[in-house]
Amino acid sequence: MLTLLNLLKDGRFHSGQALGLALGISRSAVWKQLQHLEAELGLSINKVRGRGYQLAAPLTLLDPLSIGALAPVWPMTVFDSIDSTNAEALRAISQGRTAPFLVLAERQISGRGRRGRKWVSPFAENLYYSLVLRIEGGMRQLEGLSLVVGLAVMHTLRKLGVSGAGLKWPNDVLVGSRKIAGILLELVGDPADVCHVVLGIGINVNMQVADEVDQQWTSMRLETGKSCDRNALVAELSEQLRDYIQRHQIDGFSALQGEWERDHVWQGRPVSLIAGASHIEGVVLGIDSQGALRLRVDGVEKVFSGGELSLRLRDDS
Repeated sequence: MLTLLNLLKDGRFHSGQALGLALGISRSAVWKQLQHLEAELGLSINKVRGRGYQLAAPLTLLDPLSIGALAPVWPMTVFDSIDSTNAEALRAISQGRTAPFLVLAERQISGRGRRGRKWVSPFAENLYYSLVLRIEGGMRQLEGLSLVVGLAVMHTLRKLGVSGAGLKWPNDVLVGSRKIAGILLELVGDPADVCHVVLGIGINVNMQVADEVDQQWTSMRLETGKSCDRNALVAELSEQLRDYIQRHQIDGFSALQGEWERDHVWQGRPVSLIAGASHIEGVVLGIDSQGALRLRVDGVEKVFSGGELSLRLRDDS
């Protein structure tokens, strides 16, 4: 199937006879493989008598050589289809793979967001990206790390034309009120000693329709009006992450605190902080030197942190 997809990815018409010759199969077998492509990967294929078969839109598949030529940063593995890049990264850690390394996929069957949410992951449209780091500096190297990743993602999007990208505590990148990227960090080992952290990043790139998404969303293509080369996106994101992670390791999160607050789209806004069944009403004051959220609650500043917290605008139904 994927060999056939590589023949069709240019978006031009290809006759059934030419495809059969290239693959060494009959025209009827080509037809069956095309049906599989449509059913399994959700791709739309035009079929025109006398002209052949054509992908409804050209595809640019992830290519480690192209990415490495643009930004030779970390060893990487690209999967055509996988449960999730974070899950594969965790398996690689357990098998002893040496960090740092990068896991990418064209499609996720069981993509995950924060708090167990499903991350919709259509084939070859978006970016599913997990970077594994070995952390030896103790808790200081982990303080505010997800927010540092958010800064790298936001600046990547801005550099590639999404000028309105901003941050939402703790792990989202928004354009206005619409989500364009999310971050999921997972930890393996002793955070006080030596551990591994998986930096999972999902970016809506060329997606234009997604009935399964249960919140307001947008994509790079919807914001810029043009298709984005995902190989160039991986390269730019990797360079931004390398630079921000290095700054964080040398200077700590406190050196990036002010920069993060300046790009927090809900700074000064009235919000509800959801922690399980409880809702805390307050106004966003910012974050502290460890990345925790500072809220003014009934006239008193309080600080909140934790992976199961969720922030909502108070006037957002």
